[in-house]
Amino acid sequence: MTVDKSESRVRRMFGEISARYDFMNHLLSGGTDVYWRWRAVRLARPTGAAPVLDVCTGTGDLALAYWRASGRRVSVVGSDFTHEMLALARAKWLRVRGVANPEQMQFVEADTQHLPFGDDQFQIVSVAFGLRNVTRTSVGLSEMTRVCQPGGKVVVLEFSTPTNRLFRAIYLWYFRNVLPRIGQVLMRNQQAAYNYLPQSVSEFPQGDALADLMRQAGLHNVLWKPLTFGIATIYLGEKP
Repeated sequence: MTVDKSESRVRRMFGEISARYDFMNHLLSGGTDVYWRWRAVRLARPTGAAPVLDVCTGTGDLALAYWRASGRRVSVVGSDFTHEMLALARAKWLRVRGVANPEQMQFVEADTQHLPFGDDQFQIVSVAFGLRNVTRTSVGLSEMTRVCQPGGKVVVLEFSTPTNRLFRAIYLWYFRNVLPRIGQVLMRNQQAAYNYLPQSVSEFPQGDALADLMRQAGLHNVLWKPLTFGIATIYLGEKP
């Protein structure tokens, strides 16, 4: 059965788990999610003065990572269509910005399939663990490419399935049987978010399949780098 990725279901689900979303990410990944974001930023660092856009930003961790990587000079926009997540992202920004210009970080409520930005605006358009939640992956990628500047980069950080046979078997057993139970106990929600997670990962295109979708969206020089035995993968494409 195909996983339900309708906009209404995804919005409700992330709204329900928003309060402990960061805690669960760090717990279930053993803190590795921080390293994965660091690798993504390192692969595509901000240069110059053009802004950065992080879609499906959630609580804003990748958006903040890009702001820090720019030497706290580049403006960053985080977009998400879940109001509760954006409220947490804005609160996080207030805690960390220090003496920085408040306008350097903005959070906008928006669906990645309908981004409210003009063409060719951002030097980097990124997404971390959110593209598989977009109802129409190809539409989301096309919108990310549209708002990216010519010569700019589109960065996708997403869960993937390990290729090593033994590790893959152990990982999938944990991912499908243990993780959902832990998640549901600690994060009780009506949308079964931690059953949705392994289902959405298993159905999401990976490797060449996702790279092909990025090329179809108008990107070139597409490459990908598996992380932590293939549990996650960074995809990078350039806009001509």
